[in-house]
Amino acid sequence: MDLLNTLVDKGLRRELPTRAEALAVLATSDDDLLDVVAAAGKVRRHWFGRRVKLNYLVNLKSGLCPEDCSYCSQRLGSKADILKYTWLKPDDASKAAAAGVAGGAKRVCLVASGRGPTDRDVDRVAGTIKAIKDQNEGVEVCACLGLLSDGQADRLREAGADAYNHNLNTSESTYGDITTTHTYADRVDTVQKAHAAGLSACSGLIAGMGETDEDLVDVVFSLRDLDPDSVPVNFLIPMEGTPLAQEWHLTPQRCLRILAMVRFVCPDVEVRIAGGREVHLRTMQPLALNLANSIFLGDYLTSEGQAGHTDLEMIADAGFEVEGAGEVTLPEHRAAVATGGCGSHESAGCGSHEGAGCGSTEGAGCGGHEGAGVCGSSAPATSTSAPVPQVDEVRRDLVSVRRRGAGTDLAPNA
Repeated sequence: MDLLNTLVDKGLRRELPTRAEALAVLATSDDDLLDVVAAAGKVRRHWFGRRVKLNYLVNLKSGLCPEDCSYCSQRLGSKADILKYTWLKPDDASKAAAAGVAGGAKRVCLVASGRGPTDRDVDRVAGTIKAIKDQNEGVEVCACLGLLSDGQADRLREAGADAYNHNLNTSESTYGDITTTHTYADRVDTVQKAHAAGLSACSGLIAGMGETDEDLVDVVFSLRDLDPDSVPVNFLIPMEGTPLAQEWHLTPQRCLRILAMVRFVCPDVEVRIAGGREVHLRTMQPLALNLANSIFLGDYLTSEGQAGHTDLEMIADAGFEVEGAGEVTLPEHRAAVATGGCGSHESAGCGSHEGAGCGSTEGAGCGGHEGAGVCGSSAPATSTSAPVPQVDEVRRDLVSVRRRGAGTDLAPNA
């Protein structure tokens, strides 16, 4: 198909597809799905070989969040029966992290519920970062603490954090339908603060919240414009007790098309399959490794994931290999910038943009629903949205609340 040949050529050159091309990927038929996966797989293998990076989540503080994000089981007013606890002590967090590292994870993601950290919270997390790095040589640490105030990203970098995650989740035009207690611009600002402090920016999206194809393309183009080093792709886990508990619109085929579109738009970034892969990709998870080069190992923040050993078996059986601690994840042109800071984004150093750096962005990561222009020329949006797929059988049995690991006396899943 001419579309796929064009997208592969653009991906190998780090050239931005047009909006029409990105929308066309989402509108492909199931008959063409394997061709789409094979094409996006060529781009993935060109930049990342057959390596799969493992990441491990540690939920430092669970529940009781004052924000009203509709997708979140920790939100204000949530009736989800999740674990609720205050800050883990540094040693407890380090022990939880060690389980993931022992399972093959090279990055530990420290997450805390809440609008954003106080300065005291930053001090607390700084102690946790030190404990983890002292006890796990060579591990990367990514913090995810919500909206950052001035100076906090610098303090996290000084404490030893390597990266900061703040997902922008959906398009700017629909953001107010999902969250009202903060704005899309607030999220963009935090990604920019992290990037300006020299942290590796990590920002992604959540699919399956009732968005259109245009919304998905908007957020991914905005991510491209912000230029993070890693883009987590979450598939909504419809948790009972949250406003989106009935949003069961994803199929494995739809998820694969979304991942392929993300890979074509962000060809040389770490695309990570995040929450919901077990629920929505199900038995087609191994096929998704041809599109993404990174996954979370084991459990998520408030829900259980696939058994850690099953993740490792899946990677091996699919013909991929776990990325070693000594291997550099990013392609050379990105890795040099990630370790030295992006500065003014001069030359072609900061990522996936063709030509001179990051276009019109403010030097902030790769994540956002900013919708404020993209690098390169793009065609106007067209109404090519495929109908929202109807799921005949809702698999609520695949959603399990986490009852082990951080915040419990039970061993973690890693």
